[in-house]
Amino acid sequence: MGTRKKSRVGGKRVSFLMLRSHEVGAAEFKARCLELMNEVQRSGIEVVITKHRKPVARLVPAQTESTAFCGSLAGVVREENDLISPVDIPWEADESNFA
Repeated sequence: MGTRKKSRVGGKRVSFLMLRSHEVGAAEFKARCLELMNEVQRSGIEVVITKHRKPVARLVPAQTESTAFCGSLAGVVREENDLISPVDIPWEADESNFA
């Protein structure tokens, strides 16, 4: 196993793997912006950016695939003939299955 990169949070070294999100002060974010962006992309863990210890922004991983329900089957379903008009084949319900 390789070692994972660690970060300083509150002056202590903490592994990003143990955190769901972590806070970074605005000054530290400014100094380490590109490094933090790479870490968020790699690990998927969000970074909360604070100013005077109050949250002001979040750096979250970008969605690479659309998770929207509407349009999610575009190009998957194809239309076959007329789906609305009745067919020419007579059909009778099997009454024994409905009793």
